[in-house]
Amino acid sequence: QVQLVESGGGLVQSGGSLRLSCAASGSILSINAMGWYLQAPGKQRELVAGITSGGNTNYADSVKGRFTISRDNARNTVYLQMNNLKSEETAVYYCDADLDEGPDYRRSRREYWGPGTQVTVSS
Repeated sequence: QVQLVESGGGLVQSGGSLRLSCAASGSILSINAMGWYLQAPGKQRELVAGITSGGNTNYADSVKGRFTISRDNARNTVYLQMNNLKSEETAVYYCDADLDEGPDYRRSRREYWGPGTQVTVSS
């Protein structure tokens, strides 16, 4: 089993910054990619940013230049630095991991989600 735990959410004023963290733990053999998604009330979950094991990144157009995704492979942790936040980015932010889990003789590839962390941006 694998667990993802997000942290770093909270209340911030428009134009402010937050840094989210997501740590993966459990029977992890390797992590292929990790990402951050947001889900605003009444809307579908959408990709914010993703990063591969090799460090390749992709971002939603709306956050380019303001958000930065990074990862610490040794700690199985992904970060999302969010600057110049906007009120419309108030949402629950979820961490996602595409990984191989073990034991090694029964290796399988799965996707896991964290429980989410609330980000509220006041205008």
